[in-house]
Amino acid sequence: MTELIERMLRRLDGQLPGRVSRPGDNRYSAATALWAKPIGRMPRAVAHCRTARISGGARASDVLTVTDPRGLAAVTGSCGAVGMAGLTLGGGYGPLIGRFGLALDNVIAADVILADGRIVTAEHDREEELFWALRGGGGNFGVVTAMRIRLHDLPNVLSGMLIYPFSEAKSVLEGCIDIAASMPEDLTVQLGFVVGPDNAPVILVVPTWCGPPGQGDAQVAPLLKLGTMLDNTVDAVRYGASLATFDAYIVNGQRTLMETCWLPALDGRSIDVFIEAMETAISPGCAVFTHEFRGAASRVAPEATAFSFRRRHLLVEILATFVDRSDKFEEQRHQRWVQATLAAFNAMALPGGYPNMLASSAVERATTSFGRNAERLIRAKRHYDPDNVFRSAIPLPVGRSDGRAPASGQATAAPPSSAMNSRRLIRSPRRRGREATTDL
Repeated sequence: MTELIERMLRRLDGQLPGRVSRPGDNRYSAATALWAKPIGRMPRAVAHCRTARISGGARASDVLTVTDPRGLAAVTGSCGAVGMAGLTLGGGYGPLIGRFGLALDNVIAADVILADGRIVTAEHDREEELFWALRGGGGNFGVVTAMRIRLHDLPNVLSGMLIYPFSEAKSVLEGCIDIAASMPEDLTVQLGFVVGPDNAPVILVVPTWCGPPGQGDAQVAPLLKLGTMLDNTVDAVRYGASLATFDAYIVNGQRTLMETCWLPALDGRSIDVFIEAMETAISPGCAVFTHEFRGAASRVAPEATAFSFRRRHLLVEILATFVDRSDKFEEQRHQRWVQATLAAFNAMALPGGYPNMLASSAVERATTSFGRNAERLIRAKRHYDPDNVFRSAIPLPVGRSDGRAPASGQATAAPPSSAMNSRRLIRSPRRRGREATTDL
């Protein structure tokens, strides 16, 4: 029997190279420290499955605080302060998208409380239709109390912020277009158009290399030569630490207006719009950011998840923030800038828009965004929540409404906790977050 067990363990080790530990291995000791021992027996081996169970309320930074020391990474967005559930169930663009896909592509299972009071686990072989609908339809079908997500081996990334003067915006962005033509999937580049500490706009170029460590410097090098560099924080860091590029500058309590669109790619016409948007910015709280969609995310079949827009594209995020939430005049001024910027992109924008950033009144745009999956989503909603008890921030192509949606033609009002002050992107001190709540 002992010889048979040994053969089985060697076979398992071959099937999961580097992921099986035995007594005497530090990983075995760490894993079995929490082992329940009702009969005093210990396992002959431990298979490290590379998954994490995330409870509701966990932020990306909470998860990565636990995974970073283990050389692992969860697929997240660009900011550590963002909640994992909302980000993931709506889509989840982020720095690892080219190699590992959207955050929702890495969901293995979700625990959900349904409108009828039942508690179910949705995964590939149980509640499959609910599992499909959650990944893109968000919390419109029940309360997601926990998720199990896939983790990836990623000891570190090469990432940071490059800052270029706005006076060189056109040449810097044209250089980005040239680099993108041959950019490997392990490299993503986020662009930011913000107002700096001296009230002058600047261009942020934020690369993240998540491929083999020895190859990152050569891949990022062309981005260091786009123009007159004002600052460079690119370094090899843990993935969680890389998200601090933006995390330190989240400002609580500000009024934030948001709009979004999809572009086929960065090109000459869109460059002109990005530049004009910042030339006409009405306050330091105006900013525009881009998020890439490419690589692994674009190879998922459109019908595999409710999120169906799987062609390569560029997500544009338009933000306007101001301090006095009660100042209606300032709200109208910033609203006009947001809408004017969105309108300027309309001539080149793709139909629809990222549902996670759309206003709850944008049912028509949401319907277009879900494409052929729209009818299936409606059926799932009627099956799991026929009385529309659950209404998440993600608009669904359904006829019901809670009556609280913003008026048509207005930008989404983002939660105050997610307001990003563009001026603080350059100079604010880092703030510490709360401890992790994840369960590996």
